[in-house]
Amino acid sequence: MAVIDINCDMGESFGVYNMGNDAEMLKLVTSANLACGFHAGDPLVMASTLAAAATNGVHVGAHPSFLDLWGFGRRVIQGERPADIEKHLIYQIGALQALARSAGQTLQHVKTHGTLGTMANEDDELAIAVARAINAVDPGLIFIVMPGLGMERAGAALGLRMAREIYADREYADNGNLVSRKLPGAVIHDAGAAAARVLRMVETGEVVTASGRRLQVPIDSICVHGDTPGAVGMADEIRTRLLAAGHRLAPLSTWLPPA
Repeated sequence: MAVIDINCDMGESFGVYNMGNDAEMLKLVTSANLACGFHAGDPLVMASTLAAAATNGVHVGAHPSFLDLWGFGRRVIQGERPADIEKHLIYQIGALQALARSAGQTLQHVKTHGTLGTMANEDDELAIAVARAINAVDPGLIFIVMPGLGMERAGAALGLRMAREIYADREYADNGNLVSRKLPGAVIHDAGAAAARVLRMVETGEVVTASGRRLQVPIDSICVHGDTPGAVGMADEIRTRLLAAGHRLAPLSTWLPPA
């Protein structure tokens, strides 16, 4: 049976605007990816989410993105040099790291958000900028990546400790990347279907793409998007089915082998 991590994007509220149900999700997941102010989040939200994660025994990581509050980090941002994106990521990771240290906590990982991640998986220059940013802030941080794509290659090139993740609520393209949210069926909303799919992926070690292609992948973590309608029910169903099948759930840093 597998040891597996469940991660969720959190801390995505901003000022008076509320996003997701972090309080309930923190009861179900083992790792949380915290927005760092560029696509969502602010210093107060970041601090309160860190505290809530600690209360629930959930390990935390940075969830940096393009500078895109208007589009929630899901717009294609063109014209930014990879070297500049690297500085943007250092800024975001460093901000969350400082808040964590002020509260006696440490960061476990880094996982890119939204379109930045999608683009970096298909642009090796952008991917290496992401890896360099992590390495510059703290080479001991775990880099959460999608297997077989650009950021995994970049992490390997820099010798970073990596965790490979799959998505519970997203469809896959034949190249192993995610299907664009603009396309019909790209986001899965049925909790039962998502949980059955996750269990199958964990036990077979393969992802089935939207066209039916089967891709063999290593799996360390499962992502459930916190802003998806019904996310709490989906995470609960996934957690329940994995435990019933005999799998163990634990934060990445407690069991993932070193780089």
